[in-house]
Amino acid sequence: MDKSPSQSLVVPNFTLSDYETFFAAGALSAMLSHAAVTPIDVVKTRIQVDSSFKGHSFLSGTRHIISAEGPRTLLTGFGPTAVGYLAQGGAKFAGYEYWKRRFVLIAGDQETAVRNRTLIYLGGASVAEFFADILLTPLEATRIRLVSQKGYANGLVSGFTRLAREGGLREMYAGFVPILFKQIPYAIGQFTVNEFCHELVYRNISEEQRKSLTASSRFGIDLGSGIIAGFAAAVLSQPADTLLSKINRGHGPRRSMSRHLIEILNEAGVKGLFAGLGPRMIMTAGLVSSQFLMYGGIKEALGARSGVEIHKEK
Repeated sequence: MDKSPSQSLVVPNFTLSDYETFFAAGALSAMLSHAAVTPIDVVKTRIQVDSSFKGHSFLSGTRHIISAEGPRTLLTGFGPTAVGYLAQGGAKFAGYEYWKRRFVLIAGDQETAVRNRTLIYLGGASVAEFFADILLTPLEATRIRLVSQKGYANGLVSGFTRLAREGGLREMYAGFVPILFKQIPYAIGQFTVNEFCHELVYRNISEEQRKSLTASSRFGIDLGSGIIAGFAAAVLSQPADTLLSKINRGHGPRRSMSRHLIEILNEAGVKGLFAGLGPRMIMTAGLVSSQFLMYGGIKEALGARSGVEIHKEK
């Protein structure tokens, strides 16, 4: 355990084995949750990038896809979604545990860490997400091509191979900057809001009540916190999510990233950037809440240690 000489700052001294467990739990929870909502993501992406879906709601868009292209279309991009978020989820959750601990140690004492906990949450989420997105970006580009360009490829391997062959690293990472603007606010909403929701609940109950909480009560707190965090993550990341979908369509002549972004912004407008927000909020609430529930459950099953806690008690 690491201790500060000034005050009783006690931080778990995680081993490589601990981080491997965090990675495995994060990878499985992210993969399962994202794969499960593939149909919602397909409809959301089509509303964002396909002009024929203009004016469609989530329900009408779903009906349109099923009637025009068949129900199997709703599973388009399942492969890159599962593999991409397997890698991204592991890196993000393990990274958040690592960077939150590092920033707590930098704070130096318990009082400073608690006072600056918002900055610690923001910093930990942002840095962890940056490195996780290096793994995610090529697979997200593949998924969007499969969804937005009918007949682009048959699945993950053929889609990824075609993207790499025709576009190289330039096209595979064309959406890296937008994905950072999408995923970092997403991670901030996911982790920071979840931390504060738990803190709010526990600050309003006594220590005796906290110790006597039943499993169902804890489940309800975790679920409710995850849903609220999911709504926050969706709203914060929606504009960049729309930009990412449009960039990864791959249409149009080659031009600089800045010029491409300006053209998309002019075309979409503020209203266009929030197209598909409704279904995405539903999707993200389910994603975030299920990820936290699965992450906690998998960690417990694997016998993992608890992460660093710096909630304000009173």
